[in-house]
Amino acid sequence: MLLFKCLKILGVFRLLLLQLLWLSSINAKKDNPEISSHQFDGAPSNFFYFDDSNTVLLESRETGRVYRSEDAGKTWDKVDVGDEKALDLWAHPYDKNQAFIMGRGSTHWHTTDQGKTWKDFEIPKARPLLFRPPLAFHAKDADKVMVHGEICKVGGLLDCQETTFYTLDGFKTVKKMRENTRGCIFAQGTPEFQTSEDDKNGNRVICVSQGRVSFDRSKHRLVVSDDFFVHEREPYLEAGRTVQGIINIAGVKGYVVTAARALNTDELALYVTGDANTWHRAVFPHDSRLKEDAYTILESTKYSIQVDVMNVEPPNPMGILFTSNSNGTYFTKNIPHTNRNRAGNVDFEKVQNIQGIVLVNVVDNWQEVESSFGTRKKDIKSQITFDEGRSFQDLTVDKKPLHLHSVTDISNVGRVFSSPSPGLVMGVGNTGKYLKNYEEGDLYVSDDAGLTWTLAIEEAHKYEFGDQGSILVAVYDEGPTDKIEYSLDHGKKWHKVDLPEKGVNAKALLTTPDSTAMKFLLLGTTGGGSKTKHWAFTIDFEDMHERKCKDSDFEDWYALSNEDGEPGCVMGHQQFFRRRKADADCFIREKFEDPKPEFKKCKCTEKDFECDYNYKKSEDGKKCIWDTKAGPLPDPKGKCKGEEGKYSGPSGFRLIPGNECEGGIDLEKEVERPCKDTVKTPVSGEVNVEKTAFRAKGFREYHYLERTGTSDGDDETIVMRTDKSEIYITKDHGKTWEHILKDEEITRIYPHAHFNDVVYFLTAGKTVHFSINRGDTFDKFTAEAEPTRDRNLAPLSFHPDYKNWLIWTGAKDCEKGAKGKCHNRAYYSTDRGSHWNDLFFWVRKCEFIKEEGRGKDENSDHLVYCEQYEHEKPDGRLQLWRSDNWFANKKQEFPDIVDFATMSEFIIVASYDQENKNTLKVGASVDGKNFADALFPSNFQVQVQTAYTVLDSHTHAVFMHVTVGNNKGAEYGSIIKSNSNGTSYVLSLNGVNRNTPGYVDFEKMLGLEGVALVNVVANIEDAERGLGKKLRTMITHNDGAEWAPLRAPQIDPEGHEYPCNVGNLEKCSLHLHGYTERRDPRDVFSSPSAVGLMMGVGNVGDFLTEKGSDTSDTFITIDGGVSWQAVKKGNYMWEYGDQGSIIVIVRDTVATDEIFYSLNEGSTWIPFKFSKTKVHVAILSTVPSDNSRNFLLWGQEEGSDSEVVTFNLDFTQLKERQKQCKLDTNNPEAEDSDYKLWEPKHPLQVGNCLFGHVAQYLRKLTDADCFNGQNIQKKYNIRENCSCTREDFECDYNYEPGNDRSCQLVSGLAPPDHSKVCKDDPSRMSYYLPTGYRRIPLDTCQGGRELEKFESKEKPCPGKEPEYERAHRGLSGFWIFVLAVLLPAGVAGGIGYWVWQHWDGKFGRIQLSDGGRSFDTDGAWVRWPVAVVSAVVAVVAAVPLLAGSLWRWASGLFGGRSRRYTTRSSFARGRGDYAVVDDDELLGEDEDEEA
Repeated sequence: MLLFKCLKILGVFRLLLLQLLWLSSINAKKDNPEISSHQFDGAPSNFFYFDDSNTVLLESRETGRVYRSEDAGKTWDKVDVGDEKALDLWAHPYDKNQAFIMGRGSTHWHTTDQGKTWKDFEIPKARPLLFRPPLAFHAKDADKVMVHGEICKVGGLLDCQETTFYTLDGFKTVKKMRENTRGCIFAQGTPEFQTSEDDKNGNRVICVSQGRVSFDRSKHRLVVSDDFFVHEREPYLEAGRTVQGIINIAGVKGYVVTAARALNTDELALYVTGDANTWHRAVFPHDSRLKEDAYTILESTKYSIQVDVMNVEPPNPMGILFTSNSNGTYFTKNIPHTNRNRAGNVDFEKVQNIQGIVLVNVVDNWQEVESSFGTRKKDIKSQITFDEGRSFQDLTVDKKPLHLHSVTDISNVGRVFSSPSPGLVMGVGNTGKYLKNYEEGDLYVSDDAGLTWTLAIEEAHKYEFGDQGSILVAVYDEGPTDKIEYSLDHGKKWHKVDLPEKGVNAKALLTTPDSTAMKFLLLGTTGGGSKTKHWAFTIDFEDMHERKCKDSDFEDWYALSNEDGEPGCVMGHQQFFRRRKADADCFIREKFEDPKPEFKKCKCTEKDFECDYNYKKSEDGKKCIWDTKAGPLPDPKGKCKGEEGKYSGPSGFRLIPGNECEGGIDLEKEVERPCKDTVKTPVSGEVNVEKTAFRAKGFREYHYLERTGTSDGDDETIVMRTDKSEIYITKDHGKTWEHILKDEEITRIYPHAHFNDVVYFLTAGKTVHFSINRGDTFDKFTAEAEPTRDRNLAPLSFHPDYKNWLIWTGAKDCEKGAKGKCHNRAYYSTDRGSHWNDLFFWVRKCEFIKEEGRGKDENSDHLVYCEQYEHEKPDGRLQLWRSDNWFANKKQEFPDIVDFATMSEFIIVASYDQENKNTLKVGASVDGKNFADALFPSNFQVQVQTAYTVLDSHTHAVFMHVTVGNNKGAEYGSIIKSNSNGTSYVLSLNGVNRNTPGYVDFEKMLGLEGVALVNVVANIEDAERGLGKKLRTMITHNDGAEWAPLRAPQIDPEGHEYPCNVGNLEKCSLHLHGYTERRDPRDVFSSPSAVGLMMGVGNVGDFLTEKGSDTSDTFITIDGGVSWQAVKKGNYMWEYGDQGSIIVIVRDTVATDEIFYSLNEGSTWIPFKFSKTKVHVAILSTVPSDNSRNFLLWGQEEGSDSEVVTFNLDFTQLKERQKQCKLDTNNPEAEDSDYKLWEPKHPLQVGNCLFGHVAQYLRKLTDADCFNGQNIQKKYNIRENCSCTREDFECDYNYEPGNDRSCQLVSGLAPPDHSKVCKDDPSRMSYYLPTGYRRIPLDTCQGGRELEKFESKEKPCPGKEPEYERAHRGLSGFWIFVLAVLLPAGVAGGIGYWVWQHWDGKFGRIQLSDGGRSFDTDGAWVRWPVAVVSAVVAVVAAVPLLAGSLWRWASGLFGGRSRRYTTRSSFARGRGDYAVVDDDELLGEDEDEEA
């Protein structure tokens, strides 16, 4: 019994002991971290921790689902927002409890409790943007958020309007803020930014917006509002002016920066503000300019901005690192040759939480990379700075150079090297001379912020920091692994732990943002292909045995200490941290408590000062000198009374704002300066003249390389070639010239058609010289063949977006004795001629097809057209081929063509009709890949000898001249105009004059909607019998819908009345000499910068007389051609300067020593003698934009036959043009404004409505004594939209205008099927049957006679009949009677009375004095005298462009070889396409070309 009790007691004891041991095992501390796993259905695409928590959100875009974990990834729950609806996941950057799920439609979700609960919110009718961040946050009020969305019509991407919404209450309510935005930010979008005092509620918003009246990105502008765009304003960015061409905006610490792109260049201007009120342009060294897609704003500080500017382009780009002063306006070079990649990422990273330490990678063999245009492999080295970039040194391991993979080759999420853990830095790389491939790297660690490094683990690993640096974790990153490794002593010793899954490919390793937690999250995959599994592993160190650290386990660690342990200073203080000792056997275990730095002040040194505003560093960097662009030095105390004496003034230095240094040196102390520096040099008040003589008999060509918009610099560069093939360049508009390329015989000059900084100089051989910086430096390449021998073709074709992409057309097998083999071969280069590749053989020409607004698919950049001779024989048919992969694959578009023309919006092809070889066909395309036949009237056939001249296509329609009479010396034709897709044409005007080479007397007025001038042959039958042409000038004010003679002035230049009755327009009107008679095609009537002004030479009478006759006078209009006044007797050349505030004229064809100029739009003219001897002036020129106050006369002095001369005329010294005109674009007609708003008027129409609206233009007051300065966008606003009238519509497809201008169905054709709109837009309930009319594209009329609906029957969409019936119930019989009977009767009666009062039997007819012969006297053209207006004219209209090259000018002083084929496109003014282009826009008159 006793034994039994003892055994029983022993059993109980054993049981208690086992229980105690089991409980002890549960609570025991572990030697290694615990690792758990979770599998997901799809690949994680976005994930983040909420700050100061273990809560993680993870999105799988693959499945459209979002998951949440509260325990750092151990367990996961799916967020209930509906299956597969999540498109994107965003954390609120300034509220650690908020996050957002953006849905795929208009519904989205928001959490304020780290994802425990979610509430949906709606963005009405909008979907989130995919191409920019959908959310913009307020840094100081988390409930203020903006949403960027787009509202699309017709259920697709073809018609979408970008719109920004906002909430002030955390999405309880959402309101529309503004349409047509291109990105918005809160001014207080970063914690460091402080807005100006007038932003009282902190609601200031800054947006990039489309232009007032244009969708073109060159017109994008910056707008600011303090009340969410109830009111808005444009800030002045430069010289008291707003700036267009804004491309983006961003908040950077204590700054907001925006960038603007100048037209016809890739150069950018950067503007900076520190209060969202006052802006300054950032100034970079003269040899370093910002370029689009070529700069990166890097992680910056509170007191400076870091920018890396690309200086070597892809495929191996490099950059230069710049740092700004404290207000972000002046940038100095820190380190050249930084490594960057194509995406714009730069190998640059600051060590987190420590001021002054930055790691960068630089390219050591930069010279070889530069000279090879980036094709040479880069040798990359790593460097580090401890003094904010003032000096750099190598990273070292045991005195060996260390190189680390950085941002351009990032392999993990978050920062590359560092974390908030004080001084702990890790990276993957190698020792040796240069950086090797990532797979050849090892993991290195530093615990002194990068000063010294040690090898941590061999082979590449992902890594992360935890517990303020007391835990380091790494995972193998070169393939599958079964383990992770960790270190508890700053990377000296490492321990391995098995993962619960085998063969894990690590994708991301992360922890909480502050690196204070003891849990880590590893995302990875196992398997492959269809068997791939996606995992999340949680690595938990919290239960390890290490104790909690006490005070003795910490030490003071000074940042910026050198190898001797001496602490350095940044911003006037030393920085140090309390951090755990590396060998302390403990964990800090203070979760979510960020390490806090402490500071000690230093004595002031030179590095604590910067240049004050308007001062800049001297060349040696030791002084701050005054920027003379800001005017004379200020005398703040008013001690100077003139140039004599000295005064005490600012030193030019200032202590960097925020710098805490004390004592030491004081560079702010005032210095003694001479009083003469405070006095502005007085102006002469006269026109200054500089003459230059050249040993030559003539000039062959000249080209302006104009700076546009915000382009940085004030040079006015011209390159010129004499008849001796000598090349000269001037940077100051002809005041001084330099002979360049002296040992080369240059045969042609080709400025880049799309980039004004680039120009090419061709020789007779394969060598081509070029400059990419406006002639500052020159380089050359060797082509694969000599230039094409066809002098009518341009050897070079340029890409509109990529300035280094070239197509070269060269002559092959053209040596003597190679008869019949000579042909053109095309080559292409993507590195500006360094390397060439074959493109296509036996071609006539090849062109890049990409244009803005044309060709939007991913391969459109590579789209090329080539004309090739069939069977590679010179007598073969000319075929049109296209390719979007450099002709690795190709497609034939047309088997037998005459030519093709690339216009701004269309591609037009003239081809032989395969069914009737005696006729031509026209094909039109808007994307370069899909063509439609142009539809001419059914009884209209174009004969082979007929030519097409494409005149203009800037108004969503094509103007084309079709030659009807082709007798030499009696050529004429008809202008036809297309519908909005270029496929259906109607007559605009008959009998329009053309010359033998194919040029047409047709010219659009630049800058004004719908105005054009032509000369018509009034005696067609007599002219065809050889009796000579009689020309009359006609004008249209509604884009070709109606034409009328020019109303002549009553008084001639000498004050006498003209002998004919100017009231009888048939017998007495104004006639002007047109395009066919010009020596220089750039001498157009008008200028887009001088809106409303035109000048011309002609006469008053019944017909145009000979140009040199006694009846010729010079005329001007200032109201868009409505009224004219005579200026001077005789023929004068003219140019507009300073956007029309200066007009200069000089005698033409007569030797003179005098010019006249006007400062008030031609009201008065001032004579000025420019030469002591008479000069035969051949050309009067200025910059293509007409925005300069300098002009240039080109000519030959009387009696000289061995010299030619130029005269620079400088008007900048005129007293009347000393101050800049005042313009407030938010209130242009303010009391102190120098501008007015002008509305053009149609002379034959009541009111000012054109194209459905009243347009307003900015014009300088004629009596304002000031200069315009930077180019102003003249079209200011659409004041109002008008009620719709007949002029707002064009005939629908298969309809044509009748005699009464009504649209009638073409016999035998069916009306279009309008029910297709129901398929395009499923939300539509109904559609209208065709009426014969459709609205003109871009017409903005509202209400009135909406002819596309007028008298039309509304029909329900298929399947929507019940909804349609419900929506149309309830109209009583009385109202049906009123609406259906009485109202139409009343309207008809009113219209009938008006017609009875105004009918003259000629309704809709244009009367020609001698009648007019059409294409077919019995054809439909006789019945179609008026064209339907089919588009709104662009602000910048088309201008004539001389084909091929300016070396083919007519004859004489600027003589050269003439040709038959002509180009009509935009020339010098407007778009600035004054470079040479191909002869591609006269289509027809086929002949055998010279090979």
